[in-house]
This record gives sequence, C-alpha cells and structure tokens, in this order.
Amino acid sequence: MSAVADAALAAVGTRFRLHGRGVDGLDCVGLVALALRAGGYSGEVPSGYSLRGGDWGLLDRVLVRVAEVVAGDVLLMAAGPGQVHLGIRTAGGFVHADAGLRRVVERPGMPPWPILGVWRMEG
Repeated sequence: MSAVADAALAAVGTRFRLHGRGVDGLDCVGLVALALRAGGYSGEVPSGYSLRGGDWGLLDRVLVRVAEVVAGDVLLMAAGPGQVHLGIRTAGGFVHADAGLRRVVERPGMPPWPILGVWRMEG
C-alpha cells in the first residue's frame, strides 16, 4: 500500500475531536495531516476552521490533484450542504474521522458522498 494509507489505517479507533491533531483525538483534517506526515509532508495544517465552508485551496498548494484514485490519496467529499469532509483512500475503502460514531473508522468501498477532488503526494 502506501505510507499515507498505512498511517490512516493505524489511526482507526482514535476518538473524534474537532480540531484534534493527535492521540487525544482527530478530526478529518487532523487525520489527513497525520497520514501525510507519515508520507513525508512537513508543511502547514489548517486550524480554526468551521464545520461549514473553508478554503481548501491548501490541497492544491501542497499536493497534486489527480483523476484516478489509489490507496493513499486524499479525498475531498461533499458531506452535506456547504459541508466538506476529508478522508484517505485505502486498498479496501477509505478512512475518515466520523463525528457521528465519535472515532476514526475505515469504511469499505468508495465514500457515500460526492467526491469533489482527489489529491496525492508527489513522489
């Protein structure tokens, strides 16, 4: 697989915490940051954002947008009206921080939400 997907899978079971960035809890941005760091990313991670809206242009500045999805890719999804959500593609599905279940989970297959974009680390 990829170091990014492996790190996301290792986070499964971590509790959900809005703006969480570590073992005390993760949100979707924190999960993606944790996984990307395992892949070698050392740049900025957004903070202080609301549950709706936001500037997701950071993804274009630090990752490469791709058309085909493979394990380790970052998924930007439309989870609801004005609400976006991030996840990491794995070989069997995708990992995301599920606010409803209050933990990081892996779901089989593709996400149930529309995918707005897919990004990958270079290299």
